[in-house]
Amino acid sequence: MRDFARSDDEAVQAQLDRLATMRVPEGRLGLDTIRTLLARLGDPHECLPPVFHVAGTNGKGSTCAFLRAMLEAAGYRVHVAASPHLVRYNERIRLAGRLIEDAVLAPLLAEVIDAVEGTGASFFEATIAASFLAFSRVPADACVVEVGLGGRLDATNVMARPAVCGIASLGIDHERFLLAPEAGTPDHPMARIAFEKAGIAKAGVPLVTQAYGPEASEEIARLAARLGAELHARGDDWDATTLPDALEYCDAQGRLAMALPALKGAHQADNAALAIAMLRHQSALVVSPSAMEAGPAAARWPARLQRLGPGPLTDRFPARSFWLDGGHNPDAGAALGRHFAGQRLHLIIGMIAGKDPAALLGPLAGQLASIIAMPVPGHEHHPAAAFRGARAAGDIFEAVAMLPDDGLPVLIAGSLYLAGAVLRANGELPD
Repeated sequence: MRDFARSDDEAVQAQLDRLATMRVPEGRLGLDTIRTLLARLGDPHECLPPVFHVAGTNGKGSTCAFLRAMLEAAGYRVHVAASPHLVRYNERIRLAGRLIEDAVLAPLLAEVIDAVEGTGASFFEATIAASFLAFSRVPADACVVEVGLGGRLDATNVMARPAVCGIASLGIDHERFLLAPEAGTPDHPMARIAFEKAGIAKAGVPLVTQAYGPEASEEIARLAARLGAELHARGDDWDATTLPDALEYCDAQGRLAMALPALKGAHQADNAALAIAMLRHQSALVVSPSAMEAGPAAARWPARLQRLGPGPLTDRFPARSFWLDGGHNPDAGAALGRHFAGQRLHLIIGMIAGKDPAALLGPLAGQLASIIAMPVPGHEHHPAAAFRGARAAGDIFEAVAMLPDDGLPVLIAGSLYLAGAVLRANGELPD
């Protein structure tokens, strides 16, 4: 799938046009290509400050946001590699706390894409190579790296010894890639997902995990033992409790109590707790309890239960709340269901073809005053008929115009690509 990156900077756009021609050849997965490309660039991934590597089905991006916020609260300069971008490609590369500037991005991409020739590298592999090359050239104290897809065969999985690895929540997603038949892999779907995500584990490196079902937990423990990783599982080596107005964390070092994260949704307390556990089980950087307590209140992560502010899109109904979420799989749907439990609301939805409409409609059943289905710009998507009782809109402005003026909250969800289009339409560019 192409990411259809766009830029207002002509020099950046010229390189994004070159990136857009890159594909993953059918059936080709593995780390050989990214290693070849990085070698041509001088192996920048071997010259990085301590790396915090995060995988997971849902919550890995939020966990990275919490890690960044806590590390910055401790006074550290932090690089971040994240995906996908929502509005601008620049969101994928954060240098020492700031999104990469166009004047740096254009020549960086040109250098990387020139080195791609003959490797067959994909859009994502070239992007990760560009991220690591930029990170190696700009001084910083830490790198927070979000896995793109899976973990074991993801292009980010080339670091020989990160400071710590973490795995956020697990669920079924990207079945075509992560559940593809392969000799020597688990048969049970959740065990296979865990096998792929835990593939980021490294010998002698702490591997910090959430609590999962028995199939996933047993597979992670087996893989950690085989690879020699130091497993620190929730419920065994650390735990956390979410109270109505606080998050309590505990491990062998003691207890922490803090305000709930600024990011909305009960699941965000779990993501913040994972970030704390990762910091508490690594030794590369010292992070004080006060920084861990301050970070969750300062963290920002767009399109994850984000309440939209005033703008061209929301000004039509200034008194009502508009919520934006990029969730599109069953775990994300369950989180939305918990957050909006007992509330009536309107749903504006756009989902990429191949995703299951029931993933979001099921958890919100009985709560929806209306459903309006719209396209996901630039991508094959489900028609309105796929969402029971939905009306069709041509774009987000038409969808908002179709809402009744009844004051009920509005949830816009179904795809991160849709979320990006909504943020652009409302003039809220992630920074």
